[in-house]
Amino acid sequence: MVRPCPSVGPRGRLRAWPGARDLAPTLRARPARCRRLLPLPRGGAEAAGSAGGAAGGDMTDSIPLQPVRHKKRVDSRPRAGCCEWLRCCGGGEPRPRTVWLGHPEKRDQRYPRNVINNQKYNFFTFLPGVLFSQFRYFFNFYFLLLACSQFVPEMRLGALYTYWVPLGFVLAVTIIREAVEEIRCYLRDKEVNSQVYSRLTSRGTVKVKSSNIQVGDLILVEKNQRVPADMIFLRTSEKNGSCFLRTDQLDGETDWKLRLPVACTQRLPTAADLLQIRSYVYAEEPNIDIHNFLGTFTREDSDPPISESLSIENTLWAGTVIASGTVVGVVLYTGRELRSVMNTSDPRSKIGLFDLEVNCLTKILFGALVVVSLVMVALQHFAGRWYLQIIRFLLLFSNIIPISLRVNLDMGKIVYSWVIRRDSKIPGTVVRSSTIPEQLGRISYLLTDKTGTLTQNEMVFKRLHLGTVAYGLDSMDEVQSHIFSIYTQQSQEPPAQKGPTVTTKVRRTMSSRVHEAVKAIALCHNVTPVYESNGVTDQAEAEKQFEDSCRVYQASSPDEVALVQWTESVGLTLVGRDQSSMQLRTPGDQILNLTILQVFPFTYESKRMGIIVRDESTGEITFYMKGADVVMAGIVQYNDWLEEECGNMAREGLRVLVVAKKSLTEEQYQDFEARYVQAKLSVHDRSLKVATVIESLEMEMELLCLTGVEDQLQADVRPTLETLRNAGIKVWMLTGDKLETATCTAKNAHLVTRNQDIHVFRLVTNRGEAHLELNAFRRKHDCALVISGDSLEVCLKYYEYEFMELACQCPAVVCCRCAPTQKAQIVRLLQERTGKLTCAVGDGGNDVSMIQESDCGVGVEGKEGKQASLAADFSITQFKHLGRLLMVHGRNSYKRSAALSQFVIHRSLCISTMQAVFSSVFYFASVPLYQGFLIIGYSTIYTMFPVFSLVLDKDVKSEVAMLYPELYKDLLKGRPLSYKTFLIWVLISIYQGSTIMYGALLLFESEFVHIVAISFTSLILTELLMVALTIQTWHWLMTVAELLSLACYIASLVFLHEFIDVYFIATLSFLWKVSVITLVSCLPLYVLKYLRRRFSPPSYSKLTS
Repeated sequence: MVRPCPSVGPRGRLRAWPGARDLAPTLRARPARCRRLLPLPRGGAEAAGSAGGAAGGDMTDSIPLQPVRHKKRVDSRPRAGCCEWLRCCGGGEPRPRTVWLGHPEKRDQRYPRNVINNQKYNFFTFLPGVLFSQFRYFFNFYFLLLACSQFVPEMRLGALYTYWVPLGFVLAVTIIREAVEEIRCYLRDKEVNSQVYSRLTSRGTVKVKSSNIQVGDLILVEKNQRVPADMIFLRTSEKNGSCFLRTDQLDGETDWKLRLPVACTQRLPTAADLLQIRSYVYAEEPNIDIHNFLGTFTREDSDPPISESLSIENTLWAGTVIASGTVVGVVLYTGRELRSVMNTSDPRSKIGLFDLEVNCLTKILFGALVVVSLVMVALQHFAGRWYLQIIRFLLLFSNIIPISLRVNLDMGKIVYSWVIRRDSKIPGTVVRSSTIPEQLGRISYLLTDKTGTLTQNEMVFKRLHLGTVAYGLDSMDEVQSHIFSIYTQQSQEPPAQKGPTVTTKVRRTMSSRVHEAVKAIALCHNVTPVYESNGVTDQAEAEKQFEDSCRVYQASSPDEVALVQWTESVGLTLVGRDQSSMQLRTPGDQILNLTILQVFPFTYESKRMGIIVRDESTGEITFYMKGADVVMAGIVQYNDWLEEECGNMAREGLRVLVVAKKSLTEEQYQDFEARYVQAKLSVHDRSLKVATVIESLEMEMELLCLTGVEDQLQADVRPTLETLRNAGIKVWMLTGDKLETATCTAKNAHLVTRNQDIHVFRLVTNRGEAHLELNAFRRKHDCALVISGDSLEVCLKYYEYEFMELACQCPAVVCCRCAPTQKAQIVRLLQERTGKLTCAVGDGGNDVSMIQESDCGVGVEGKEGKQASLAADFSITQFKHLGRLLMVHGRNSYKRSAALSQFVIHRSLCISTMQAVFSSVFYFASVPLYQGFLIIGYSTIYTMFPVFSLVLDKDVKSEVAMLYPELYKDLLKGRPLSYKTFLIWVLISIYQGSTIMYGALLLFESEFVHIVAISFTSLILTELLMVALTIQTWHWLMTVAELLSLACYIASLVFLHEFIDVYFIATLSFLWKVSVITLVSCLPLYVLKYLRRRFSPPSYSKLTS
């Protein structure tokens, strides 16, 4: 057997180790790209497993999920890593490492600190980063140039404060908002980095923060505690010499993983002895593959030196949770080199589509500004220093681009975030990124995780089907009575004679059929009962007495636990298990002792698991097997109900398992065992020969029953998905779980409706197979797609455009066995191919990449940790809250921001139109119409509050928005803010600005100051009336804002004698002139609005009337 070599450097160099010389020719023969890792030889894991004292292991880990190598994006993240304060932490290219146990000071390179950092900036980059992100907006950069131009005397039009105060206010609001978000993010990260763990040292056990853990430390992790760094498993407190891991936060799989300690360290008397031996781990360089690992463990102080190969079965990756016992591990990778961190993308500043659209409109306004300025100078025939005149006109008409637009929109976002947090119907919702609430109103694709997001990951046994009769939850008492009657009869009968019984074809009673089925379910699994002290009974006593209150079940899959818990509820209880035996307790408190002869674990290829047991009381040998219907149909004896009933149960969203058995004589078993051992000793084609021997048993098995287990959905998942579908949002489910489980959940959650077909994309490995399968899929119509991560990678490699085109036409898509990087790639492809907005929802660490890549990331804060919710833009406590977040808050945020932005533009265009009319009348002079406080007050205290109160407006009640999700579909076309609506507001602004200015020019009597008084007052009143015209649902704060603004203007007239004749405004002449001008500017718009609502009402008005 070839020994695995983890000692290959990043460029294929061999380090000095005993087997290097033998493997050098092999390495030279490999392509350069393959030399980095040598594959683990078949049987290597078994050898490690047997050395660790536990057979088998979770075979799911042997199936690699290779992340997709992206063609268009280069990951510039430093792999060896620099910490977040710009302090160098090591070389550039990652290298293999030698880690001495308990001696972090003995290191051959520098490693990054073990800190989690979700911040966008650090202390040094905060101010430059925020300023850069602001000035890359066109109009912010424009106003910076504008304000700077006022330092040139020839260009100055007024006081410096009229330009610098608004710009400074805009930047101050932005900097404060970003600072608050960064501080919150820092505090959240600090909480995670401050979690306390135990470290083994020569002075004993000491407490250490997660951020202070170093490579080489020996860390002790308790049951239900999260692993703080990537470690090698050295010791466990479990008697069977193994432990279970929950990995759903890393890879999305619900199955628990079996992990084996290093055999050499597990044999040591105590954990403290780890510090007394001279040993090290040689490990490969850090990489993103979470399903494979190569390394060696060496103990130098033994004679001869002990060396063990290490594989994925010996690892404890950061982010996983210890499910059994207490473990000790040596830290291999920290910080940026963690597998979980390398599978996530760096946090990025998200810019909303709405902000980009507004930015585009301001560029159009800038074009209009340049054109108007050129026209003014052209009408002067470019006389004199015309280029200076152009600049002065550019400054004079600068109000065309409103500087207050960014402030109003940013403050609006803060209000939307506050409203979301205060909504009592979605308690616990947190807005972590207040810059993109409008994105929630325009989502076209929702990409969701399965485990912990759509489901609770809690399995419930729902159905037992025996062919002629089925038992549901309401009839389980009948099953219990059958079991009780069987064991009551057995206790009254004389003991059976030892030896195999001869099966007769006598028709069995229903009780015996139920008993056989329940017994098979109670025996055919990989569940281990574990006893814990409960405060009354200690652990040793509980284990001895099989105390029910102290017993918990541990298994690699929650399905298995659900089945064993059900057999306990009907009377047959699993009370003990080790490597070679199993104990069941009957309803009469008798203990059935069974010897485990062979276990054939479940794999994704075989889709079944089997066990051979011997009943100690009778000597009977029985082969039990359970598996998916697709493989079991060819193994069991012919029947006419299996396929139909499996289909019926699957349509109900149940996970179906077919259970069968076969009785073996002693001679049959001995013959099988001899052939099985022979096959396992084979050097060539070992797995094929072993499978062939097992298949010789899998013939003509007796079909016992079907079991139906349901993965409990989160509350109200079905109505929420239906709401999203009716709103025009396509839902894709991306999960790391297996295909059958994902398909069942999709059906159960009604992600795939009952009348839709499902096309399961078969496994493809090359271009030809992908081409044929895509052609087969193209012929399907209105069909949901289910595809695995491996097939997806092949399709995207050769037929990216064709696959995405077909997938986007599907009503629903389910991608199973997805690596975290694949989830992010799918999000990116959807954005690039469709140009539509995406929303990603997840609850685990394996969803962080997808959440950060999407336009809008939502994290579900569940019982499995907060990693996803901390990295998301929005955090919710339940999936059902997503409906209200999108339908109500997303819709309102988008519509309000659209109205607010257009109104701010209208406010600026009005005063710019008046300036243009004024300049053209007075011989194209570049003289400002309003100066000093008038120009600042116009966009602040006089009109700011009424205009900003539009953020409280709503067209329909939240109940109506939830009841009619079709209203959301209207927003996907972007109509609230489009070129059409923008043009309408421009025309309104030109009409009103011209009407007010020409009216003031026609009606003023003698002095220029009267023009200012009449036009400015009419302008203020017109703005207040226009706000009232736009509002659809009045809020008491809107009324207060209108009255307060009017009162502020009237009160300020006393102090504005420099610009306005105070005695003139008190005359009746002033009042009627202002009233007439205001009426002419506003009345036609009121009439048009009434006619439009009468003859062409919008969709929401039909629901509110």
